[in-house]
Amino acid sequence: MSKISKSFGDVTVHMLFSVIISALGPFQYGFHLAELNAPQDLIICGATSITSGHVFANTFGFSNCINMTESKFAFLSSVFVIGGLIGALSTGQGSTNYGRLKVMRLISLFFVVGSLLDTVSETVFTMFIGRFLIGLGAGAATVITPLYITEISPPDGRDLCGTITQTMICLGILSTQILGYIFRFDSQWRFILLTGTGLGIVHAILLFFIPESPAWLLLNKSPQLAKQVLQSIRSADYPIHKEIALWNNQNLTSAEEEPLITSSISSPVMQNDSQNSITSKCNANIRAKKGVLSVLCDPLYRPAVIAVLGIMFAQQLSGINSINLYSVSLLHGVIPTSSRVLAIVISAMNVTTTILCAPVIYYISRKSCLLFSTAGMGVMSFILALSLVLELKLLAAFAVIFFVGFFATGLGPVPFIMASELVGIEAVSATQSWCLAGNYTATFLVAQFFPLVNSWMNMKWGGTGWAFFGFAALAVINSVFIAYCVPETKGKSSPDEIWGRVKPDLNQQDA
Repeated sequence: MSKISKSFGDVTVHMLFSVIISALGPFQYGFHLAELNAPQDLIICGATSITSGHVFANTFGFSNCINMTESKFAFLSSVFVIGGLIGALSTGQGSTNYGRLKVMRLISLFFVVGSLLDTVSETVFTMFIGRFLIGLGAGAATVITPLYITEISPPDGRDLCGTITQTMICLGILSTQILGYIFRFDSQWRFILLTGTGLGIVHAILLFFIPESPAWLLLNKSPQLAKQVLQSIRSADYPIHKEIALWNNQNLTSAEEEPLITSSISSPVMQNDSQNSITSKCNANIRAKKGVLSVLCDPLYRPAVIAVLGIMFAQQLSGINSINLYSVSLLHGVIPTSSRVLAIVISAMNVTTTILCAPVIYYISRKSCLLFSTAGMGVMSFILALSLVLELKLLAAFAVIFFVGFFATGLGPVPFIMASELVGIEAVSATQSWCLAGNYTATFLVAQFFPLVNSWMNMKWGGTGWAFFGFAALAVINSVFIAYCVPETKGKSSPDEIWGRVKPDLNQQDA
């Protein structure tokens, strides 16, 4: 607890404000990820409102709905993911060249333009374009925001500050479910999308009131400005020279190597003699050229790439986004009058467990968190499938709430933490690219094919919810993979120790 109290002692109002404003990017990721969930039937002309007899007369000149098939609506959800992958993979170099702040401002424009297009859409194609633009911004936000927060946070507080990103995503999902209940009549679904436009505008304005990353300023030969910014976001008696020396010692890893990196690489030994320092920097420069294909082909790094891809697929194939994207339509057949309320409860559970579990994952085994989370979600998937097929309403509600709760205990945050711990700094950039590619690919598969597969299974066997038997089976496979292919990283000093290439403690003798 001393580390936590110390990190909070270094927090200033200016720094906290900067963290919250930057985290509006991930908030909008969560908002837009789930914004079509509650109003799905209204958008595709499947229903007039959730409440029988209520008609919202004022359409402001827009049509009540846009007629589209279930497969087109599924692609409307998944095109967001395609944009997200492109945005995530193309952000690193831009933030290195032009700065974290300028990239975040550009991201906010994607949110504004994309949301506005969706709000005024009269055709499926226009909505596709809007969702794709939003996805570009959302994907970029999931990369640039953790990087910015890490760079402005005090070293001892980076773990805690890093959890803000995941929490804000969950809050974004919760907010859009609440709006889905408020604007639940006829063409009111457009107000939900218009809110996204407003969020983008507010975010763009507020970004002019936070500073550029001092680490980026130092990297780009503005040491005096970097010191001024760092002092402005630290307490008056904070020793900023030590933090600057820490950055210099790390040679300020480039943005392509930084996304999703937490403090697992932020504690180098600073008392090495000059010979060791020169040698380590030379080695780092030599190894820094590991590319996306080279890490896959190199037997030294291939197990890490396989492990990262495996846990990313395990995260998404757990079925979490089947709930985030389709819970209202999924549960409507069983709980028609309460499905939107249940969606709010589910999202609130997600926020609560994310906040409660955030500090815990830094103190217990990463692998244990993953196995506990995967097993719990597997059991809840089976119970949910059974309760939906048998139309056991109370049991279905119980199962889906705890299904989401188990996700936050491990599969939610841990894969992103482990992705930067399984390899040395020279391969982090390439490994993070595989991490993002795996995450978005698996998300696309769920977003695009879950509603189609679920409908086919329900028509074939009757009832609803059969697809969750599939998620339960996948949980068993994922658990076996994690148990045998993913090493423990907690308490290990280096990738060599993690993968058993050296004995424990050999690299800690001079620590």
